[in-house]
Amino acid sequence: MAANTTDIMLVAEATTTAATPAPAAQAAATPAKPAATTETQTAVGAAEAPIGFPPFDATTFGSQILWLVICFGGLYWIISRVAIPRIGGIIEARRAKIEGDLAEADRLRKDTDKAIADYEAALAAARSKAHGIAEETRAANKADLDGKRAAVEADLSSKVSTAEAGIQKAKLEALGKVDEIAADTAAALVAQLTGTVSPEAARAAVASVVKG
Repeated sequence: MAANTTDIMLVAEATTTAATPAPAAQAAATPAKPAATTETQTAVGAAEAPIGFPPFDATTFGSQILWLVICFGGLYWIISRVAIPRIGGIIEARRAKIEGDLAEADRLRKDTDKAIADYEAALAAARSKAHGIAEETRAANKADLDGKRAAVEADLSSKVSTAEAGIQKAKLEALGKVDEIAADTAAALVAQLTGTVSPEAARAAVASVVKG
């Protein structure tokens, strides 16, 4: 861009020079003017000459490069001494926080797993203990019921034996009195039919009938 501007300015100057008559011819055609007037016009023409974009001026390239180096060096120093350490500190703090959160999450996960394992172990122990207590209670109740059943059965057996013995005794006693009853009955019947009969004769008659 600076080279193109310089070329345009040189072409404009060449055109102006070509359009302007030679100094000798101009001097012949026009009357002589004072030297002060010529210098004034030259200064005015120089002041009215067009000026290009300042950064494209080749005469200022050295100062521009110097200021570019200074600004770049200052920016580099600020970034390297201020921005990068702060960014690094922020990144390190975030990394430490993330690692701390991950470590805390892992610790909590391990605590949760341990709590679940302890709960399952306690639940299994409680179930086993409850099963053992139920078995012991069932066995104790069964033994108690068996003992009570045996006692009741023994009592019933004793009572049945006693009753059977009483019945047998009563049966024997009843059988023992059958002869007497039969003799008394026979004596009463004979007395009504034929007259008086002795009890011994009646018993003897009944005994003979029973023996066949």
